[in-house]
Amino acid sequence: MDNRAIGFFDSGLGGLTSVPVLKRALPNEKVLYFGDTARTPYGSKSPDTVCKFSAQIVDYLVSKNVKLIVIACNTVTAMALDMLRERHPEVPIVGVIDPTARRVAADGVDSVGIIGTKVTIESGVYTESIHILNPKINTYSLACPAFVPLIEEGIIDNKIMDLTIKYYMDDFVKVNNIDSLILGCTHYPLIANNINRIYPDLKLYNSSAEVIRDVVTILTEKDMLAGENDFPDRFYASDLSENFLRMTDTLFEGYDTKIKLKKLDN
Repeated sequence: MDNRAIGFFDSGLGGLTSVPVLKRALPNEKVLYFGDTARTPYGSKSPDTVCKFSAQIVDYLVSKNVKLIVIACNTVTAMALDMLRERHPEVPIVGVIDPTARRVAADGVDSVGIIGTKVTIESGVYTESIHILNPKINTYSLACPAFVPLIEEGIIDNKIMDLTIKYYMDDFVKVNNIDSLILGCTHYPLIANNINRIYPDLKLYNSSAEVIRDVVTILTEKDMLAGENDFPDRFYASDLSENFLRMTDTLFEGYDTKIKLKKLDN
């Protein structure tokens, strides 16, 4: 048994979409979340910058004695996972890409679309991970750089987001006959309803949810599951914008999430 918290981090609020999935699977587990809202989005930044920022955050989480770290960000997983594991071999660090690739391969789809940030898509890491498991699956990738800024601004349930989705995805879905789609950014589950409404025949793969399967497996195998405890969840952000606080309230309706400000060195 291990009652220490699980560390989660993302460039902003997208990684919060993993937390309710964890709570449903392992209700005793406690969370220490950090959202780098002052420096979001990461998806348009250089790999060196992404590595620098993510190293600062993981150093902070390790200093808080977390028992496992979830990189709840596809961009960081693509750019910095190996570096972070080498930097902190004492803590299990889990990314969101491999668990999602395994689910796609296990389902035996003939082809799959992948949407994500510019950095994630240009890295080709989803295609590489899928083809290691099943080289016969055809993959089609599309960067959607406007999605994260709109989501961070709370522009979700309206025509602006729907038009932006159609702008990026109409030709992509039709030309490539896409019927399965990886939401290759942890922000994107927040617009999954929009995507399903516009393209009702698409099967969506949610990287925010798939990563929790790995968390459950690791904690179980290492005998690190938490027992019943009264420790509070802790949520930190590098900038407490109005939009971030509003979106957090929406994600955790009826749940007490007190977000604290934590600034990191630039």
